[in-house]
Amino acid sequence: MQTLTPEADYVHGFLDGGVEFAVDRLPHRNTVAMCFRMLTGVAEDPPELTGIASIIERTLAKGTRNYQGRELADAFDALGAEWGSVSGRQSTLLRVVCLPEFTLDIVDLVAEMFCRPTFPEDACEVSVQLAQEELRHREDDPHDLLRVDVQRLTLGPIYGRFPGGEAETLARITPEKVRAHWSSTYHAGRLQVTAAGPLDADALSQKVDACFRDLGSPTRSAREEADYAFTPDRHHREKDLKQQYIGITLPGTPKGHADYPVERVLIGVLAGGMSGRLFTEIREKQGLVYWVGAWSEQPRGRGVIHLGASSTPDNCEKTYKTLLRELERLSEDLTDEETRRARDGLIAHLETEDDLTRARAAHLGDDLFHFSKPIGLGPKLEAIRAVETDQVEAYAHRLPRDQICVATVGPRAL
Repeated sequence: MQTLTPEADYVHGFLDGGVEFAVDRLPHRNTVAMCFRMLTGVAEDPPELTGIASIIERTLAKGTRNYQGRELADAFDALGAEWGSVSGRQSTLLRVVCLPEFTLDIVDLVAEMFCRPTFPEDACEVSVQLAQEELRHREDDPHDLLRVDVQRLTLGPIYGRFPGGEAETLARITPEKVRAHWSSTYHAGRLQVTAAGPLDADALSQKVDACFRDLGSPTRSAREEADYAFTPDRHHREKDLKQQYIGITLPGTPKGHADYPVERVLIGVLAGGMSGRLFTEIREKQGLVYWVGAWSEQPRGRGVIHLGASSTPDNCEKTYKTLLRELERLSEDLTDEETRRARDGLIAHLETEDDLTRARAAHLGDDLFHFSKPIGLGPKLEAIRAVETDQVEAYAHRLPRDQICVATVGPRAL
């Protein structure tokens, strides 16, 4: 294994079988956390089978060559492991927390799921039925509907698809198609494994390599930047509601860009708790909204800034204009105190979260996903501490506020 050690406590490299592997060595912790990220998600779903990556994720643990579904669940329980999985836009992720002495046994069980699933017909059918039921329930959640519409509007027809699929595409998914899609997308060369805790990195790397080296192809793949065009647009979903939901997006910054820490501080000024500008100005002073927020997301190599709120239909237009005005105002009258408060809030959150072993493994996994190497907390904190008020003002001034996507859910279009 070739190793890269940007910080003394990390080991990183590509195993002989193709798996990308990294360990954050924490000798004084009492637990081990591991993340197994397969670089495939809804962006690779065939258009007519949107949701199939999610169905695979739901059924990986429902039966393998050596375990029935119940037996596999019992095996995890016997080791006292906490685990869960999720399928998203560009990857499918399985997280595990266990005691150190069971680490290698856990790798065996995860390999059963990733390398030898059988996708029983009844399990696939139940998973499709559950996914369809969740779509029906989504119709009763306007916040979820807004999120789905904003993603599709912002990220386009491929990356903006809902990972859970659509009614017509889910109906086409069969066990045979599930097995075929798994075979074409689950490869050792697409697998990133990260771990944190009191670990023997050499022993763990050998175990991971032995367990996954025969999974598909060892060739590195699926590490491209998210390929979509941000096209300003509007969409309204008519819904008989007492509230009106508003979502606004505009191009943001990728995690690897020098402006990313500045954007994080900007978001903190806007939405850093009850002292954030959006809450203070739009909810507390003007009483326009029930909910208001700002956040960002980063598909690999890209960035998106989100603003969102829910108001009454009568206040919808004013709320929309006020959201954009607050974004603009950051380039005009930002104070050093606001910048300091946002910086401190981010630093406190990161340092508190860093105490959790599972967070250390997750952050290491995100580093590999976005940067292809461990970065660690130190450089991220240093970059945030260096952000000054004039940088945030300049960044806010450069934001293309005339190039936005707007989605609304409720009785009235903007």
